[in-house]
Formats: sequence, C-alpha cells, structure tokens
Amino acid sequence: MRYLYLTLPDLIIHTIIIIYVTSDRIGFVDYCRFHLVKEHCKQNWEDQAEVDRIMLELDGTPNKSKLGANAILGVSLSICRAGAGAKGVPLYRHIQEISGTKYLVMPVPAFNVINGGSHAGNNLAMQEFMILPVGASSFAEAFRMGSEVYHILKGIIKAKYGQDACNVGDEGGFAPNVQDNREGLVLLMDAIEKAGYSGEIKIGMDLAASEFFRKDGSYDLNFKKQPNDGAHVLSAQSLCELYKEFVRDFPIVSIEDPFDQDDWSSWSSLQSSVDIQLVGDDLLVTNPMRIAEAIQKKACNGLLLKLLRVEEELGDVRYAGKAFRSPQ
Repeated sequence: MRYLYLTLPDLIIHTIIIIYVTSDRIGFVDYCRFHLVKEHCKQNWEDQAEVDRIMLELDGTPNKSKLGANAILGVSLSICRAGAGAKGVPLYRHIQEISGTKYLVMPVPAFNVINGGSHAGNNLAMQEFMILPVGASSFAEAFRMGSEVYHILKGIIKAKYGQDACNVGDEGGFAPNVQDNREGLVLLMDAIEKAGYSGEIKIGMDLAASEFFRKDGSYDLNFKKQPNDGAHVLSAQSLCELYKEFVRDFPIVSIEDPFDQDDWSSWSSLQSSVDIQLVGDDLLVTNPMRIAEAIQKKACNGLLLKLLRVEEELGDVRYAGKAFRSPQ
C-alpha cells in the first residue's frame, strides 16, 4: 500500500528495480533509473506514448536488444497501470482513452480444446482446434458454454479412443492420437451438438503451417513421423483446397497461419476465396513492415498483436489496429 504515496517518477524507479531483478538485462537499472528518470523527470509521466518513445530512444536498436524487450514491456505496462491509478479509473478504461478507442466490446473467447502440431505428442499436424461461443449474450455465458463443451468433448474422446486419449497438450486441449485433421473437426461438432449449442458455437483453427512446411514449397501433414512415405504431403494449392473444404463443411469462422510465413501467394489465394477471419501471427510477427506488406498483398484480414514483438513505439501498435480496421 505504501506505493500509493509515491510520486509517479518514484514509482517508476521502484518498478524498474523490480523488473531488473526478474530480467537478465545487465545495466538496465543504470540506463533507466539514471537516464530515463533523471534526464526526463519533468516529462508528463501520464503520457504513455512519450514514455515508450523515451525508452526506445535510449535503447536505440531496432529489436530492443540493448535494454531487452521484456524489461521495456514490463516498465511500459507498469507505467500504464500507474497512469490509470493517477486518474482513478480502471486499467481497461485508461487503455481505452490513450488508444482512442470509442466503444468497448468484450471479445469472444476462443477455447483451445484439441491440440496438435508441436503442442502435442499425437499425429495431428494442425496445432489448435478451437470453439468460439459467438451466440452467447455475455462473456460469462460464453465461458460457461465453452466449459460445458470441453467436458462433453472429454467424454466423447474417452468413449471413442480410451482414457489415454484424454491426456492434454501444452495448452490444455485434448490430444487424441488421430492422423486426420478432419476427424478433429468432427469431434468438435459432436461435442457442440451434444451440448445443445449447434449454431451458437463456431470453430476456429490455428494451423501453424510453418511447422509442416517443406523447403520445396509443399506441406507435410505427417511431419511428426520422419522418415515417412510422403502420402500426406500436399502442394500449397492442394492445402488451400483442403482449407476451403473445411470452411464449406464445418462452421469455421477463423483460421490462423494456414501457410508458411513467406508463402505470400498462398495466403492471398485463400484470402480471396473464403469469407472468414484469416489471422496472421507467424506471418506478421507484429512487425509494421510485414503488416504493410500483408495489407498491400491482401494476404489476411486479421492480426495477432503481441506486445513483446512490437519493434517501434506505441504508435505502431495503434497503426496496426487502424490498418486492419480500414476498408481496404
């Protein structure tokens, strides 16, 4: 409670020390405590963008390698929380104000209920199979719906594949040892229907396709087994057709990273042929230059924003959001 009585610059000093202790960036205290605080203590510490700009200026590298992205982000987020405290408003309201967001809308939670790819020890190549309760009237209801389907899915998997198939992957989703990715989608549909939420819960996928991309430009859906007979290797065009079949046959509303991060033409081809949310994560890596290229090439219409990856100042985070909200 004593931090409530510190001035904001003092609070920042204490915050920097705490973050330094939990980071591995030697010299971070020297840079931030003496340079950032002493040289700029007359700045308006409630100006988030200015504080971020100062830290990036002191770092002076394109990827935050001098002070460290973890340390810079930690200080930035702490200043953000301090700014909210100074105003006497909740953190989310403060972020709404500094970001210029007009309306507050709770997101639809995405439940990662079946794991594959590098997140699980099964044969599924595609990394995440998710359910999205779009028909819920509130976040609380969406959470309840997702939880119900998750537990019903466990029962279905246990009855079909045995108790061992109920083991979970790295992110908490079930990891049944099935080869066919379509089978994973069928399991989701069975669980949604059995829970009584047909039409109210949609499906999302994070494919992490760079994991099964091959140097010759093809994609190996049996990449976990090496060597293999190549029976599950698809060309980029064939993989695109498979995705379109998935979208046609299942209520899929979102697909993330369907192709390798440098397979731009395949991204653009899929984006032009499906009317769903196509999210770039590995494709964009929250890099303003890659975001601009994706917009120019019409490669995707959604961005996964990761603060640790932001390479420029806060303004570029705002740019990223505005770019993907624009009509183009």
